[in-house]
Amino acid sequence: MSHARSECGTRSGAPSYRLTFDGAAVTALPGQSVGAALMAAGIVSWRTTRREGRPRGLFCGIGVCFDCLITVDGRPGQRACLVPARDGMRLSAEGGDGEGDGEGGGDGDVD
Repeated sequence: MSHARSECGTRSGAPSYRLTFDGAAVTALPGQSVGAALMAAGIVSWRTTRREGRPRGLFCGIGVCFDCLITVDGRPGQRACLVPARDGMRLSAEGGDGEGDGEGGGDGDVD
């Protein structure tokens, strides 16, 4: 099985979704989470820690930690790894005051 992405960004002719992240266009495939779509687009960080502003994105990928918090359609504190991508979603980065800081992640998010 190949893990290489095709030039068109779709597999088996499935239509793709168009999302925006802080104004930039991002493509997602049906079945992808918001976090997976961002990672596939090369966006690996969309939140920072409170104290030192360290970048955070996907860590566990299964909804256990809180590293991937993102604002989805105006609703802050959403876990990007659990939110299914939908056409037209508006995504924006969380600042260092996001909910869940210190709750999880590889280094305990204590900086």
